[in-house]
Amino acid sequence: MNAESRAAEIVFDRVTKRYAGRDTAAVTDLSLEIPAGTFCVLVGPSGGGKTTALKMVNRLIPFESGEIRIDGRSILELPLTELRRGIGYVIQQAGLFPHLTVTENIATVPRLLGWPKQRIAERCEELLALVGLEPDDGRRYPAELSGGQRQRVGLARALAADPPVLLMDEPFGALDPITRFRLQTELRRLHHDVAKTIVFVTHDIDEAIRMGDRIAILREGGHLVQYDTPDAILAHPADDFVAQFIGEDRALRRLALRTLDSVPLRPGVAALRVAPTTTVRNAISLMIEARTESVLVADGDRALGVFSLDDAGKLLE
Repeated sequence: MNAESRAAEIVFDRVTKRYAGRDTAAVTDLSLEIPAGTFCVLVGPSGGGKTTALKMVNRLIPFESGEIRIDGRSILELPLTELRRGIGYVIQQAGLFPHLTVTENIATVPRLLGWPKQRIAERCEELLALVGLEPDDGRRYPAELSGGQRQRVGLARALAADPPVLLMDEPFGALDPITRFRLQTELRRLHHDVAKTIVFVTHDIDEAIRMGDRIAILREGGHLVQYDTPDAILAHPADDFVAQFIGEDRALRRLALRTLDSVPLRPGVAALRVAPTTTVRNAISLMIEARTESVLVADGDRALGVFSLDDAGKLLE
């Protein structure tokens, strides 16, 4: 695996993991294909094997049977150092070295790889900007940063050597809702910009729906129940477990996945104007609040068309 590449395919092939002293497996016969460049979210209740599955990819946890392949190569055939240098890893509390500055933390893997000092300095500067930090933040220490800033540094460090795969284990779980939402937005933007294969663990179905290109829902014992796009899972839950896990407001969640610039609009006028980046769900909320049945979608001064409550209903048919 080339540590400096764009993205890589990950395949779980009938993987099982058991812990000593437990009656049931942590992960059972897991088969899952994650195409290169996909943002894949592993979600489910406690005991679903999400973190175990994630940690098996970089061999932090061994498995008893089956195979995990990255770009067609078994991870057991790869030297451990080579494997891990090709995988960025982000955990909930960032795991930064407290005695190193932000720049020194970000430079950890490039330094181990023997990059020239100038190249490391340029890469650190680039990554600070990429994750939304100021150049002066590079001279600060982790204790001087907010929780959200530390998570940004952890993300930058994971991306430093440009790995094809990024593993994220509930990275935003300890953050306040506002900071969490901002970092979710930043991560989606960053994924679009850098095109990595991301495997992201969460117990929060709303976060999974917001973040993932594809979602793998696991139940207790590490059984894969459904693996599909967020819209497909919301529209067609595989069974009662999935339906209960994602909740009763599936229709509204589906409408939160669509923005007005991606749906059919009709000619016409309306008093209430909204931006094309507004989600259908938010447009409905605005219409209800304003007691109107339609909105005018406008990009600045340019009117794009009208969207109504009836149009929203048709999207769910």
